[in-house]
Amino acid sequence: MLEGYSLIVGFVIALTLLFLLIIKFKWDAYIALLVVALGLGLVSAIPTRELAGIIATGFGNTLAGVGILIGLGIIYGQLLASSGAIEKIAVSMLKAFGVKNSPYALAATATTVAIPVFFDAAFVILNKLVQSLALKTKLSLATLVGILSIGLIVSHSVIIPTPGPLVVADQTGVDIGVFFLYGLLVAVVATLVGGVIYSKTVGGRIPTGQRLADAEKEIAAAADIEQQKEISAWLSYVMLALPIVLILANTLMNNIIFRGNEDAFLPTVFALVGDKNVALLISVIAGIYVLKPYLREKPKVVLNKAFEASGMILLITGAGGAFGSVVQETGLGDQLIAVMQGLNMPALLLAFVFAQILRASLGSATVALITTSSILGPMAGELGVSPVLLGLAICAGGIGLSLPNDSGFWVVSKFGRLSMVETIKVWSIGGFVAGVTALGFIYLLSLASAYMPGL
Repeated sequence: MLEGYSLIVGFVIALTLLFLLIIKFKWDAYIALLVVALGLGLVSAIPTRELAGIIATGFGNTLAGVGILIGLGIIYGQLLASSGAIEKIAVSMLKAFGVKNSPYALAATATTVAIPVFFDAAFVILNKLVQSLALKTKLSLATLVGILSIGLIVSHSVIIPTPGPLVVADQTGVDIGVFFLYGLLVAVVATLVGGVIYSKTVGGRIPTGQRLADAEKEIAAAADIEQQKEISAWLSYVMLALPIVLILANTLMNNIIFRGNEDAFLPTVFALVGDKNVALLISVIAGIYVLKPYLREKPKVVLNKAFEASGMILLITGAGGAFGSVVQETGLGDQLIAVMQGLNMPALLLAFVFAQILRASLGSATVALITTSSILGPMAGELGVSPVLLGLAICAGGIGLSLPNDSGFWVVSKFGRLSMVETIKVWSIGGFVAGVTALGFIYLLSLASAYMPGL
């Protein structure tokens, strides 16, 4: 049975096996996580009779915290995408910023849009807008693709209610509203550095003029297609903000305005309607009726697409929680703390490196965040660090170093009209720069934590 430092060796072997099963043998992450969890449990000191129950409990406890929210969040994102609200938000931001400041408008659009919509879907939806922008502004297509893709992945990895950050917030036990606000702050800084500044520096050296000829033809052909009833910009923003406003109102009422008097009528009401699950449910119901006239497909078709997308995400989320539960039962957490203390490695750096290794190896930000937070999240107290900052450091580690084993890599390459080498320069390294920037900013927050509410 593995104990002591041999347990860390066993964990490294388990992670290596996980990588091989997913990357080399093309196993689905859900099955691979469960198999590796079972294998690690068998060679550790966990009683064999209890192992299956620990896996099932870890799976169930994880989904109990975020399962409803993930399902509703995906449905809501699908409604916004199908109604044209995402494109309308993008166009309105470009108008507000002006053509000269279009890189910043694109960064703001990416950060906003990725909050309710998954990375792949958001990139495909906004890709035509990027190509149109490249034709109008004469900016390098690579620059604009970099800004869009980095902005999307930063928001996807750091800001709730996307699945990864949701699980991180749940595992670290932090307030959802507080985590959202600090996540948004970190995302803005990371996107400005890794998205705008880096992409303008590197993307400008990649000539893409010839590639825009085909894009121009496709854009002209798309313009001839009859559109559905067009949604207004103000309604698009209202629907995007609805669940966020409800959640933040709950945080504001119960943690600031009525702190110490939470049993009063208003904070009690907002504790219900601002609960993360109820807020998303209210938003989904409102979205089905308010957005119905603008949907490109029948509501039932939109919902079915969301159900298909949410099924696998929920399974992977639960399996990641099961694996984390087994790791916790083995006592690996105590060994990691001992090693960290021996190496004088700060807790925030450990969280970042752990998530970054999983992100690069597995090719999935979501799996990396779920696995890392399942192991380190419950240990925030022992690590002596703010749970909010620990969670954000984990999220920062999930941003960058997307390699060809990541489906997002090929989405950026194919739709962005970039070669593999260009994609690595713009997307992979740009994401890493954004992640490191996020970690640096988190360290600055930790230095000022005594003056920052919620930390």
